[in-house]
Amino acid sequence: MIAWSVAVWALLPALAVPVLAALRREVATRLIAVQLATALGTTMLVLMSFAFDQSSYVSLALTLAVLNVAGSLVMAAFVERWL
Repeated sequence: MIAWSVAVWALLPALAVPVLAALRREVATRLIAVQLATALGTTMLVLMSFAFDQSSYVSLALTLAVLNVAGSLVMAAFVERWL
């Protein structure tokens, strides 16, 4: 249990990098940063599932991954159309 928690805490600073990039960069970089943040967030949710012995976190991670695909396509279509 401790090893899984350490892994989650180790990924937390790595999650800060794409969040800051999504806040401060141009639009194309924001899209890439959101993709990276979602990948890291999904990994962290799966690790938290093992750390806290809650299988519901895996369902949440799977939902996040599926919704990220649709959200990224909508954002890419918006950027292409309006910018």
